[in-house]
Amino acid sequence: MTAPQVVVHRDKELMAQAAAARLITKIVDAQAARGSASVVLTGGRNGNALLAALAASPARDAVDWARLDLWWGDERFLPSGDPERNETQAREALLDAVPVDPARVHAMPPSDGPLGNDADAAAEAYAQALAEAAGPEDHGPVPSFDVLMLGVGPDTHVASLFPGHPGVRETERTVVGVHGSPKPPPTRISLTLPAIRAAREVWLLAAGEDKAGAVAIALSGPGEIQAPAAGAHGRARTLWLLDRTAAAKLPPQLYPPSSP
Repeated sequence: MTAPQVVVHRDKELMAQAAAARLITKIVDAQAARGSASVVLTGGRNGNALLAALAASPARDAVDWARLDLWWGDERFLPSGDPERNETQAREALLDAVPVDPARVHAMPPSDGPLGNDADAAAEAYAQALAEAAGPEDHGPVPSFDVLMLGVGPDTHVASLFPGHPGVRETERTVVGVHGSPKPPPTRISLTLPAIRAAREVWLLAAGEDKAGAVAIALSGPGEIQAPAAGAHGRARTLWLLDRTAAAKLPPQLYPPSSP
């Protein structure tokens, strides 16, 4: 487990731009070192703002988009193309504007796909796709993602792992169907904490006053069952990217005054 690092930006716009620049650098470095890179995307307002900032960045062309694997941390189990799906929003924010290899964009199954309206079967299929992409060097059933990004909910949920729900207690499976989500829609698909913790780096994004309580709770050392964000960490690095309002309730020892 890596100790979390906290970076606090002036506002959510600067946070999105800085995170996009950080992600470009990480992808380019991974491609230079290993030939390809793998990133797990997150939805929500902060995840989509990061993707939009990346699309607007002149540095985006430094990425070899054909050598990038893209996965998702969770998905709303809705029909393909539904505007509420994380995949749909990611395509609008970034993917339709860059030359990604369609075979390397690994969207979670929709509710109108070949598996039908069975979220558990869809989760199992995504777990199988992850297992097939993992190599011997990964030492497990998922790839060693270079960066896995997560938005943090006001209740401390990450991906679609909600406090006290069965998915956050999962220790064996890498992907689960989520039923009865407290946040609509009620049916979702999500990576589990074991899959999240396979990533080299985990980045947690939070901006806005409504996230301040969740950030303070998750960074205060609670159990992951009560605060799923507390259980999300990378093998090499765990990075919390915040704006000032989301960091407002952090204790002084966690708030780095030198952050931009």
